[in-house]
Amino acid sequence: MVWLGWIYTTWVTNWLDPQRIPVRLMLVVLMLVSLVMSAGLPDAFGNRGLWVGAAYAAMQVGRSVFAVAGLAGDRLQRNFQRILAWCLLSGAVGFYTPGLGRSSTTDWTISGSHIAERCQAFVLIALGESVVVIGGTLSGLPSVTAAQAGAFVAAFAGVVALWWVYFDRSAEAGAERVAGSADPGWLGRSAYHFIHPIMVGGIIVIAAADERVLTEPTDRTSASTAWLVLGGTALFLAGHAAFKVTVWQTVPWTRLAAIAGLAVLAIVATSLSALALGTITAAVVVLPAASDRLPSGKSRRSRRSGQDSAPASTGNRTGRP
Repeated sequence: MVWLGWIYTTWVTNWLDPQRIPVRLMLVVLMLVSLVMSAGLPDAFGNRGLWVGAAYAAMQVGRSVFAVAGLAGDRLQRNFQRILAWCLLSGAVGFYTPGLGRSSTTDWTISGSHIAERCQAFVLIALGESVVVIGGTLSGLPSVTAAQAGAFVAAFAGVVALWWVYFDRSAEAGAERVAGSADPGWLGRSAYHFIHPIMVGGIIVIAAADERVLTEPTDRTSASTAWLVLGGTALFLAGHAAFKVTVWQTVPWTRLAAIAGLAVLAIVATSLSALALGTITAAVVVLPAASDRLPSGKSRRSRRSGQDSAPASTGNRTGRP
């Protein structure tokens, strides 16, 4: 729900200028309502469930009403009419609406840089919250042992590796790819709207795992902790692999190899200490991050033949990371 509140606002500000006062006021109202929803999230399945549901519905319906009014006369108005109708009823692929037909991604004339930057900001916030969890857990310990200090370093290294995997090459190149696509709406929907929540979900699970490892690093890893440590990391890598496949239509073998390594590690996970498992898992994430900086076979051959300039120029034109 938090992700959808964020990403639908990203879509709207692609088409409505946030420099205009009415649009800014709409964003301010959305921020206020989102704070109400956030206040209810810790007890979303309890007494404050109505807070969360009502705030979420108000954001989705209110934003759609504003977009329909703001896009009067624009062909995208019909798109938001469909979205509004389904926000009032339920969700469905294509937002088919009687009398309005089905939405097409070719109609979604978006700014690749805008949607990429907003999604990158969400990932960065999630990573930042992970760092806060690590620091908060460490500060809450009555005393810090050498093992707990080691778990702290391993957890921080893991977060840095996640950041590196996402931001080093793929983030900027992905924005360029969307901007130059013949159907940017499809890439925006597939690579960002649908796939990015998988990576964010992985980051959240990893943060929960770090908290457990920091608390009892020398204990033998329980099955639930192993699922958090390995499953969260695999979820993030799987999401990033799907992102690369969608944007560049290439198989990211390094990500798949890392996921396979995590699966093998799961066999012996419960026989290791939590610190050992967390450290090895962080190292597994470092490997694909480091591999992105290795020259490709084509580049190595070009250097041996003294033709470095041609492949570098080609890479810049295609935007491939």
